[in-house]
Amino acid sequence: MSETHVCIHAHFYQPPRENPWLEEVEPEPSAAPYRDWNERITAECYAPNGAARVTDSNGRIRAIRNNYASISFNFGPTLLGWMELNAPATYGAILEADAESMERFEGHGSALAQPYNHMIMPLANARDRRTQVAWGIADFRQRFGRDPEGMWLPETAVDLDTLEALAEGGIRFTVLAPHQAARVRSPGGEWHDVGPEGPDTAVSYRQVLPSGRVMSLFFYDGPTSRAVAFEKLLDDGETLAARLMGIARSRDEAGGGLVHIATDGETYGHHHGHGDMALAVALGRIEREPGVRLSNYALYLAAHPPEHEVQILEATAWSCAHGVERWRSDCGCSTGGEADWNQAWRVPLRDSLDGLSSELARVFEEKAEGVLADPWKARDAYIEVVLGSDAERTAFLDAWCIGDGDQARALALRLLEMQRCAMLMFTSCGWFFNDLAGIETRQILLYAARALDLADSVEAGDVRDDFMERLSEAEGNGPEARNGRELFLDESRAARVSAPDIAADWVARQVLAVPGREYVVWSAEGRWAAASTPEARSVAGEIRVTDRRTASNSDLKGRALARAPDLLRIEIRSESNGPGETARSWTMERADLHPDTRSEIEEADEKRGERDAAIGAIWAAIETLAGAGVEGREDSLGELDALLARAELDELELPLWALQNAWWRLTRGREGSLDEGEASVAVRLGFAP
Repeated sequence: MSETHVCIHAHFYQPPRENPWLEEVEPEPSAAPYRDWNERITAECYAPNGAARVTDSNGRIRAIRNNYASISFNFGPTLLGWMELNAPATYGAILEADAESMERFEGHGSALAQPYNHMIMPLANARDRRTQVAWGIADFRQRFGRDPEGMWLPETAVDLDTLEALAEGGIRFTVLAPHQAARVRSPGGEWHDVGPEGPDTAVSYRQVLPSGRVMSLFFYDGPTSRAVAFEKLLDDGETLAARLMGIARSRDEAGGGLVHIATDGETYGHHHGHGDMALAVALGRIEREPGVRLSNYALYLAAHPPEHEVQILEATAWSCAHGVERWRSDCGCSTGGEADWNQAWRVPLRDSLDGLSSELARVFEEKAEGVLADPWKARDAYIEVVLGSDAERTAFLDAWCIGDGDQARALALRLLEMQRCAMLMFTSCGWFFNDLAGIETRQILLYAARALDLADSVEAGDVRDDFMERLSEAEGNGPEARNGRELFLDESRAARVSAPDIAADWVARQVLAVPGREYVVWSAEGRWAAASTPEARSVAGEIRVTDRRTASNSDLKGRALARAPDLLRIEIRSESNGPGETARSWTMERADLHPDTRSEIEEADEKRGERDAAIGAIWAAIETLAGAGVEGREDSLGELDALLARAELDELELPLWALQNAWWRLTRGREGSLDEGEASVAVRLGFAP
């Protein structure tokens, strides 16, 4: 009897949401009660799947499972970049899961790579396809410490040129929807067209490419994947397991093979509440089934190289019934809206950005001549700077910049940043939803605005007029709809951040005695003097603001006055630095500061201080317990139990999720043999006695 492999693939992705001038995600009110959508979906999905609760009938925790270690998955590189800085525990769980999966699956990690910023590859030009694959592989290699075997395509959008780009990058396989196969043939057999039901999903296929290279392809089980995503199959983990094992048994009778599904990863917790828990139950049940093996694609491919051949249906995707029209026309695919809404805005949006991309490519080539050795290959290698440290940026410039002096190096960085934004403005979500004014479309327009600002900074001449004219033809929906030009101007005006804004933030923090803020790409340092009266405080200083992306400095002067209860006035001034330059000044108030600075100014109550102190003591007790010897263990347990009891009595809000995870790591494998002190702590944290 042959062993049947079962593989669950989850595509985890959020569009890049960073303000392009800050490289930080700003507050998004639509994500309430969370600060922004990345934070919300991390709390609802990404973090829970790294520590999924398996509970008893009373809702007490029996076990905690890292689901990622048992499934196949991919994360968008830009999402992982955000997570590394803002959700490090979840980020760590994902990396640990891939390492664990390599042990579980005979050296084949479960993580797949992805093109860098979720660009629809069949609609991309050849240069962008190459860079997207190169950046996706480089990002994966740095994070996971190995080369990827497979790559998930954005929206599974595919054509032969895209597969050639993957193969050229050393990628062995990808996963497609069943309707993306056109013809198949068995070894030595004749070609036959694939019907509406799709090809046999129990086997892998080989697509011979025009270059002679070969790409292995998997076509997932469409009906079961739809049932998980849209038909409530995920409501119960046992039911999901029974469905997959039932298919596996039928395959086993036919000689084994692969049972596999693929959905958005957000299905497991964000779209379906507690979907992470259902998935954990299903994985545990499948593991116990004789003759069935949890698997991933790379393991199955190693054991069962493709014998069948396939020809794909080009320019198709998993989320559009009309090929790839969802990302360039009013094809009828959308996510709702009013009955009279349309997506005719997609055509001029695509046309305007295609035209802008061509203009920016021309500027890049012209300005990079004599500055960058082989500019387009330098762009492929620029991911080293995006992911790296100041030292790695310097090493990159040493290798690629052939111009003389700091000015040439700064020009090289501006040109490469311009190109990075020119790719980010093609992130697929900009076309996916129902209206031009959606936050995803506004986001890609911000990348276009940032690219144009950088083009202005390298004296590219006028590249805006044609773009703005085409963009004005994009009409939004609703009674207060704005066209694309109006939307672009409004959004970029509100989002644009410059050195004076960073200086104003710095001075405001000095005058209000708020701790300094670490920006991702900006830094500010200076010297200042202060004066105080019972009613007011003022500061004045000199500030150097540095944009680390372009290695550019701005020397500014600033002063601020704060008067109770809430008056705040800030003045920033730049002096003339030479012929042709004029002094400029900016006046700002509290409302002009960054939202995070405003919230930090407003937030300081005594209760929060008490809570933070209590949480700190609990964490310290857990760390002490982890390192305690036999003699000190009883005292450490008693202290931890008492701290938790006091927090409960004081009704303090604790980070219970993180505390449960820490306790599980500390006692994993001993849940049935805890002593009395350990059991008391476990129950207080929500575990089954």
